[in-house]
Amino acid sequence: MATSIIQTVGRRKNAVAKVAIKQGTGKFMVNGKEVQKYFHREINILKATQPLTVTSTEKVYDVFVKALGGGETGQADAVKMGLARALLVSNEKFKPSLRQFGLLTRDPRMVERKKYGQPKARKRFQFSKR
Repeated sequence: MATSIIQTVGRRKNAVAKVAIKQGTGKFMVNGKEVQKYFHREINILKATQPLTVTSTEKVYDVFVKALGGGETGQADAVKMGLARALLVSNEKFKPSLRQFGLLTRDPRMVERKKYGQPKARKRFQFSKR
């Protein structure tokens, strides 16, 4: 499986990242741009590349991502999960280190819906007794 392309999906909030990895020189593209150009915040760049750092494979794989929906942070977390899953498919020996850093666990937190008769999900209009 070393020469073939491995494709996986990562999700976080409303963001979906379709990740493809193959043997290469360490190129990391998100929606046709370099990862440093796509994600503006340093923390999101570190999140997206964390699985490669944890497994010490920064210069081993070329990563191609199509990120859809959500915001920048949600997309970065979706890329992180999709990349971790792809690395796991490429080499089962990565599982303990990826699991140790929590990269294989889907974050289930979603935005709570707004309720009728309220301004937001949990906020209430001011109560007036009289």
